[in-house]
Amino acid sequence: MSHTRSSLALPSLIIGSLLAVGLVWSGSYIKQAAQVWESSSRVVTVKGLAEREVKADLALWPLHFSVNANKLVGLHEALANDEQKIRAFLTTQGFPTDQVSVTSPQVTDLYANSYNAQRPDERYRAEATILVRSPKVDLVKDSASKTGELVREGILLSADYAYRTEFLFTGLEAIKPDMIAVATADARRAAQQFAKDSGSSVGHIKHASQGYFSISDLDSYTPDIKQVRVVTTIDYTLKN
Repeated sequence: MSHTRSSLALPSLIIGSLLAVGLVWSGSYIKQAAQVWESSSRVVTVKGLAEREVKADLALWPLHFSVNANKLVGLHEALANDEQKIRAFLTTQGFPTDQVSVTSPQVTDLYANSYNAQRPDERYRAEATILVRSPKVDLVKDSASKTGELVREGILLSADYAYRTEFLFTGLEAIKPDMIAVATADARRAAQQFAKDSGSSVGHIKHASQGYFSISDLDSYTPDIKQVRVVTTIDYTLKN
């Protein structure tokens, strides 16, 4: 009988020992898992900024002009004459012909729009735009200040805002990698400061997103100088 009890006690002892070991191991595992979970749940979200001033590398300079005449034939001749003068002016300034183009003219019958009011002296008006599309930004700025020469020749140039000179920057792809690196470094500095204040250290990047690149005029007086800007948003884990 005692032999039977002994034979039953041994397996029970082994099972109990295994259960105890299992409980200790599972408790340790749960503790480690909790620590990992706690560590992974400690995240700081920061933003990094990169800004750069760049010079425009493309200018769009529209010279919108108009002529009036009583006859369509005379209107066409006046339009062609002014176009020739403008092209000659641009050639003198140093613009090659392949950087100069002209739109189709728009002709308006001023009598048709006068209704019962007093009719204008000349019946027809034609408008056209000569567009200079050039990477010579400084030359465009300098030449635009000399258009008074065209006015003195009797050419009626439009001062409408719709025909303002535009300056563009087309080299974004070349500076993107450096700017992203600068924005990322700026974000990490912010995360390190936050970690220092909270008694932690910065871990790995958990999630990162790149904002849109924006290109704007530096100010209204220097539209040929652009400000390129990008903001990155990064989630860093924090470690004790």
